[in-house]
Amino acid sequence: MLMRLTPVVLLLAGSALLPSASRAQVPVSPPAAATGDALRVFLDCNSPGCDFDFFRIEIKFVDYVRDRSDADVHVLVTTQGTGGGGREYTLAFLGQRRFAGRNNTLRYTSRQTESEDVIRRGLARTIKAGLVAYAVETPAGARIEIGYAAPTAAAEQAAPARRDRWNFWTFSVGLNGFTNGDDNYDYTNVRGSFSANRTTEALKVNFGVNSFYSENSFNLGDRTVTTLQRSSSVNSLAVRSIGNQWSAGGRSSISSSTFENQDLRVRVAPAIEYSFFPYSEATRRQVTLQYTPGINYLDYEAQTIFGKTEEVLVDHRLTLAADIKQPWGSIDMSVEGSQYLHDLSRNRLNLGGGVDLRLFKGLRFRVDGNATRIRDQLFLSGEELTEEQILLRQRALQTGFRYFGSFGLTYTFGSPFNNVVNPRFGGGGGGGMIFFN
Repeated sequence: MLMRLTPVVLLLAGSALLPSASRAQVPVSPPAAATGDALRVFLDCNSPGCDFDFFRIEIKFVDYVRDRSDADVHVLVTTQGTGGGGREYTLAFLGQRRFAGRNNTLRYTSRQTESEDVIRRGLARTIKAGLVAYAVETPAGARIEIGYAAPTAAAEQAAPARRDRWNFWTFSVGLNGFTNGDDNYDYTNVRGSFSANRTTEALKVNFGVNSFYSENSFNLGDRTVTTLQRSSSVNSLAVRSIGNQWSAGGRSSISSSTFENQDLRVRVAPAIEYSFFPYSEATRRQVTLQYTPGINYLDYEAQTIFGKTEEVLVDHRLTLAADIKQPWGSIDMSVEGSQYLHDLSRNRLNLGGGVDLRLFKGLRFRVDGNATRIRDQLFLSGEELTEEQILLRQRALQTGFRYFGSFGLTYTFGSPFNNVVNPRFGGGGGGGMIFFN
């Protein structure tokens, strides 16, 4: 027994026998500005490319803090997609404490084809440029040097005049598959997509194709149950800008779905939208009201509970949506009501959204939810469903409501600083435990 335990004991004891000086050198990137007078920064970024470890290594003339109330500068990063498939980052530098009232905004735009490393380096440069204006007024300012990589004359002469041979059009093709199983169960799904988009200040055009296939197989001993689910859709959108707060356009779609008993559904709908704030402020605050009347043609897979195999329906929808990101947190929610005009009692009301609040120092609260009152299931199949179709949710069932919700509460306390990066034992995860015998 002693021989079996020896390797484990030696392994555990080895770390305790290391010299104290070696153990003290664990941090690989000690804070360079760890003084009481360094600029304190709270970095508030939850978008793709926000690599906090990388930022802490690259930008060392500040102290990073865990809570915004401890910061001299709150850096709030918000994003929105660009017409070329990239992302525009809006970085708001909000002065606090000794810099209260001194705010600034910078922007960085990434391309669709850029790697994660290129994007995080571009963000780091932009964050660094914004913080310098504050940091120069701290003791660290005397050690800040500003550099500029000027293009060579040859490079400027060789650079071609900017010309877009794609005329602002961008395209994307995707194919994804997933499978898993064991002796008793097999599951496979495949998704395919194609999109074409053109975005300018005056006009936005989106076109997309999506297809989904799912197959489940269950071995019940005496029999095997196999279920299939398929859906596909073609969607298009065209929107023209009308001033800073109005836009008008239209949507159209062609779709089919075994879940909703639809061999074919075609919908054409004009739309108009009003934004309560200028669209230029959309990354920080946006509240819109949109009205959409539409005409629908439906061809059903099986006769509905109302005896229909096909029909034409006219509906209309009104949507109020809000998306607000501020230093105290964020709110995104929407309320949408819809009706079929031939029978106003056939309607639907949906309320959904999420709230993420920093209640006070160290305490954060998040709640998400959605609730729908349903009175418009005209597509329900009149055929009797099998137990498998019901239990595996292969077909829609009659219901008067649908909901989901989640919430979370987090309290963090301790040291206010968040400078050190230590990547040791951070990789892996695909291995297993090793036992010595």
